[in-house]
Amino acid sequence: MDSITTDRFDTGRFEADRARLASLAYRLLGSAADAEDAVQDAFLHWQAADRRRIRVPEAWLTKVVTHLCLDRLRSARARRERAVGAWLPEPLLDGDPMLGPADTFEQRESVSLAVLTLMERLSPLERAVYLLREAFSYSHAEIAGILDVTESASQQHLHRARSRITAARRRGGDEVDPASARRIVEEFLDAASSGRTERLVALLTDDVTAVSDGAGLTERLLRYDTPRRVAAVARAGFRPTPAKRRLVGGTPAVHHALVNGAPAMLFVLGDRVIGCVTFDIVGGRIATVRGIAAPTRLTRLAEAWRRRAPDVPLVARW
Repeated sequence: MDSITTDRFDTGRFEADRARLASLAYRLLGSAADAEDAVQDAFLHWQAADRRRIRVPEAWLTKVVTHLCLDRLRSARARRERAVGAWLPEPLLDGDPMLGPADTFEQRESVSLAVLTLMERLSPLERAVYLLREAFSYSHAEIAGILDVTESASQQHLHRARSRITAARRRGGDEVDPASARRIVEEFLDAASSGRTERLVALLTDDVTAVSDGAGLTERLLRYDTPRRVAAVARAGFRPTPAKRRLVGGTPAVHHALVNGAPAMLFVLGDRVIGCVTFDIVGGRIATVRGIAAPTRLTRLAEAWRRRAPDVPLVARW
């Protein structure tokens, strides 16, 4: 092949693997924008490499993307931005290819907002080993080669990561089918709009937690616990007022959706998603409520929503 044909072939080979690499990067970083940047950087590495000496392109690219993500996680900037209590993962609409493989429980769990949040408690190497093993089924020998560690170290990192992720399985939420997810969202919205605290409290677990990014206007997350406190905040937050409508620039509709595998409601103004509320369900009740409204965290979700055929909203005019 001539050089032009070779370049096109090698570019095509990279593009064929782009979705998988983006899925890995998103799981490692919890940010779609950062994942896209990491994959694009990997493409530049791929173009600059002597590709004739790369025997297994998939393994080579996996190693490059993983190390690019680890460099980001270890950076001083990332440590500031992802300080405990100040960071939530970026939500993605179900069906987004960046969510990647979803054939097993471990694969689906690894992109839940609960586990992506818990990942912040793991070291970068623990995070990488856990995801490469659980979500992408690499052997410890392969992981050792990707991360430049011994097989024994890979096994130890996995053991520590699994022990911490176990806590997320207890708190992170049950898998729910689409019909149940919609029912949960409808019940929460009806209860929050009714003004009756008891109706809301009945939907919540005894150790419920609510977290909000304050639309990106606060440096730390807003956090609430106890059923009555969460119910009071939900009642106040979901009560429409002229001031709130002026703040968001109009009267949004409220839609049901699945986000990272969890029940969610989206506040949509025109074709713009301006807010996302997700629910983790444990034993049929709501264990965690997450409110995400910072525009920078909703960019990809909003783009995916615009490409979807419109459905009937739960509330046409909030």
